Amino acid sequence: MTKQHKAEQKKKNSINVNQPSILTDTALETKEAEIAFPIVGIGASAGGLEALEQFLSHVPKKSGAAFVIVQHLDPTHKGMMTELLQRCTTMKVTQVKDRMKIEPDCVYVIPPNRDMSILHGTLHLIEPVEPRGLRLPIDSFFRSLAEDMRHLSIGVILSGMGSDGTRGLAAIKEKAGLALVQEPSTARFDGMPRSAIDAGFADITASADSLPEKLMQYLNTAHSINRINPVIEGKTKSALEKAVILLRSKTGNDFSLYKKSTVYRRIERRMSIHQIDKIDVYIHYLQENPNELELLFKELLIGVTSFFRDPAAWDNLKTKLIPELISKRNSNYTLRAWIPGCSTGEEAYSLAMVFKEALEEVNPKKIFSFQIYATDLDRDAIEKARQGFFSANIATEVSSERLRRFFVKEENGYRVNREIREMVVFAPQNVIMDPPFTKLDILCCRNLLIYFTTELQKKLIPIFHYSLNPGGILFLGSAETIGSFTDMFVPCEGKDRLYKKKESAVGSNQIEFPTAFFPSTIDNNAKGIVHKPVENLQSLADQLLLQSFSPPAVLVTQQGDILYISGKTGKYLEPAAGKANWNIFAMAREGLRYHLAAAFKKALKQQELLKVRGVKLETEGRTQLVNLTLQVISEPESLKGMVMIVFEDASELTKTKRHSGSRKISDHEEAVEELKRQLQEARHELQSAREEMQSSQEELKSSNEEMQSTNEELQSTNEELTTSKEEMQSLNEELQTVNAELQAKIDELSRTSDDMKNLLNSTDIATLFLDNNLNVRRFTTQATNIIKLIPGDVGRPVTDIVSDLQYPTLPEDAREVLRTLVFTNKEVPATDGRWFAVRIMPYRTQESIIDGVVITFMEITTAKKLEAELRRANDQTSAA
Repeated sequence: MTKQHKAEQKKKNSINVNQPSILTDTALETKEAEIAFPIVGIGASAGGLEALEQFLSHVPKKSGAAFVIVQHLDPTHKGMMTELLQRCTTMKVTQVKDRMKIEPDCVYVIPPNRDMSILHGTLHLIEPVEPRGLRLPIDSFFRSLAEDMRHLSIGVILSGMGSDGTRGLAAIKEKAGLALVQEPSTARFDGMPRSAIDAGFADITASADSLPEKLMQYLNTAHSINRINPVIEGKTKSALEKAVILLRSKTGNDFSLYKKSTVYRRIERRMSIHQIDKIDVYIHYLQENPNELELLFKELLIGVTSFFRDPAAWDNLKTKLIPELISKRNSNYTLRAWIPGCSTGEEAYSLAMVFKEALEEVNPKKIFSFQIYATDLDRDAIEKARQGFFSANIATEVSSERLRRFFVKEENGYRVNREIREMVVFAPQNVIMDPPFTKLDILCCRNLLIYFTTELQKKLIPIFHYSLNPGGILFLGSAETIGSFTDMFVPCEGKDRLYKKKESAVGSNQIEFPTAFFPSTIDNNAKGIVHKPVENLQSLADQLLLQSFSPPAVLVTQQGDILYISGKTGKYLEPAAGKANWNIFAMAREGLRYHLAAAFKKALKQQELLKVRGVKLETEGRTQLVNLTLQVISEPESLKGMVMIVFEDASELTKTKRHSGSRKISDHEEAVEELKRQLQEARHELQSAREEMQSSQEELKSSNEEMQSTNEELQSTNEELTTSKEEMQSLNEELQTVNAELQAKIDELSRTSDDMKNLLNSTDIATLFLDNNLNVRRFTTQATNIIKLIPGDVGRPVTDIVSDLQYPTLPEDAREVLRTLVFTNKEVPATDGRWFAVRIMPYRTQESIIDGVVITFMEITTAKKLEAELRRANDQTSAA
């Protein structure tokens, strides 16, 4: 690339501060990476040493990649991983030091009691806040690796317990990196690999010794892996459009309005995984493999999210914006929120938790409800979000106080409690095609717009404006803005992407609404309460009527079934045609039915005496005004829960009069008035039907939640044990790692001991090792021919053991050597005529500590005999 071309490209990619844009450039287009080689993060825990040895032993010496190993290590144990791994690979293995620059074809190992991150290709060590417990160092490093290396980041999960690494792989996948996972059946502990696979983040799954080959194939095939902004034109553009058509035919979702560069990168990644180097070949592969279309669809959805992402923005929402909304609303108001692109529900639940906290801080006694509608294109993600279950890794995102208050601890993670789950309704929705939710107070659309084209973004922002109430809040991701729509929204204080709706001249007729609409069906069967008929019903009802009422009345159940009638009620009630039906709503006359039903519901809800005056009832050509009185009975116990309905005539209106002194009106005006009245009643009936449908849905949901709550309550009794289990699990993983290292060390020491034993035996020199108290520590086989030693004598004083040597001062000489550290040499006879050269020297450890003595016995019998013979020969010579 020429300097001129680089300058033009830099100018093209720079941000023009005078021209507003929907998204900031830095969020989507990164500069050319300084590190031109991929970095492979490897996470392992219990049983990881074996898997790491298998993996590294199959990596070629010149792979062109760097490997960074993150393990769960005992913070108090000196690591031996570097030495153990160096034996199985030709690459240089180094324990990481702070600010160490990464080089290709090298292996870097995290030291004990440190967390690690990466910035601009340099490793940084951080002292952990908590040395033990749930720390999740693999997740932490993978996240920083994804942010630093983006599409050059690669994550590998090997054997280990728990779920550490799963959320880190999600971050790598979000940046178009690669995720490899060990096949659980080949791992000594399958917790970590299985968690990553179940979450759907594994691109390649294989045994530890097969993963390097697949990794090398991916790196060799990814010919355009360093291209940040691929040029999409000609045949490439045509093939890309064909892929979009295939996706639309398979899934019913149109990705033509997604950014082409984003779609192309995801396709290119799938091509690299399958070792396909031409997009035309990949399109043919898509046509022949419908399952690959599903995988590509999941790839394009990029369902990566977390709790309280951008904590400062959530804090601003909690402390300032939500309290402002609450202060402007009356009590009993229901705040409404919509979260399009909610993925697995983390942000929806985050918003619910923040609302609960904000309401308690502002006015705990003020009655408010909060309804959140969370939608997403991915039905699998919606189903997972409804369950409200998340892995134990969320402890790094959610504070311990929120975990205690809003979650229930379960065996393998946390479940959102019932109170928070009831605030959220999850539903599948295509924000591009389906109609939006309206009358919202908060609209939270974070990290979704960045994947859409500018044209689509300019359509969605006005729709968001239309959906919000005046003063409503729009919450965008850190890489998103409202662009040029400054006439619709005003930024809130601070740098957070929080905006308030302001009144705009843009009308709804200027907004391009989605054209597709798929209405949801709601089961409208409500759960009822059946009351058994009580004995002496007539006498009890008569007694109550005589005390309190005298007009016509009926006693009904909470479902409206008539149990007793008092007085003449024929003016107000009549049997319905067809099969006998003693329900008061079926028997109520025209004009009375709607008002009676509405008042009945209100009376049940308020549990108070309720009066409705001036209900118009048409009877035999006359208009009769009727007053209704409804009372939910609390006493006596036999009638508790039933409802007494009393009818009372107010006055009679003729067709020709409106009120005293009224003037005559024309038939046309009267007809208009009647139509208006009927329209108003129809509206009320429609509103009532909607409320009934919503109530039925809530009751069904509540029933389901109650069943789930039963399970939660049973498991809550084990909460303390399961909480401590995490720490025990973490300690167990550390012990597994230490045990593996120690086992390797023991094997090495065993070999060394065998070598030393064979060396000593090969010298044919009797050797005896004594400690500082002159107790036997070790001896060679030859020593047993001089001193009567057996294996059971180890640890006994040397003075207690029978010896053939005529050397009574041996203990004193040994103590003198310990005192002076000076060697001694003596020639000592044995009882059987043998002679030995006895050498006593200090036993010195590697730390230069004196820890006993070493005594060697070298037989010199032959030399002594020769010496005696020479002496005799000399004596004879001298005598002659």
